[in-house]
Amino acid sequence: MTFPIWRATVAGLALAGLLNGQAAFAASACTSSPAHEAFDVQGLKSELMVTALSCNMQDRYNAFVERFRPRLLDEEGTLNAYFRTTYGRGAQREHDDYITQLANVQSERGLKAGTAFCNQRAAMFDEVAVLESAQDLAHYAQAKDIIQPASYETCAAPERVLHTEVRSRSRARAARTTRS
Repeated sequence: MTFPIWRATVAGLALAGLLNGQAAFAASACTSSPAHEAFDVQGLKSELMVTALSCNMQDRYNAFVERFRPRLLDEEGTLNAYFRTTYGRGAQREHDDYITQLANVQSERGLKAGTAFCNQRAAMFDEVAVLESAQDLAHYAQAKDIIQPASYETCAAPERVLHTEVRSRSRARAARTTRS
């Protein structure tokens, strides 16, 4: 191997390692983001609702909602902020679509499981009943195999930049360069 090829190979391997390291760091940051946690909790809430409706356990679902109401409301606020930041004017439509799709995929899963569904999922009510705190709820939701309708990028919602801000920054940059 000639020297330039060897150098290119080493540089390529180093870059690949750097990119993989950055991806691993980004992935770990994503799993602890507020939006990621909110999606997990919303998925759990929906799973329990589908179970309650399918298995005639509405009283257990109501007890769950009553116990964790402040946390559920906080997570709903986080989801609202995520959808507003990500989708702007279409936020409510996208959020509604997400909730509908979430319930649909979870209901389909229940239909596929047949009569075993209630036996499999009813235990979740017992499990959430013994959680000691709202933070335990988030950890529990993350650890469960809760089906989601789609993958949402939850590391951080993209920042919305107004066109006037971009123009202002461009003008400021141009003014600085002409003064130099």
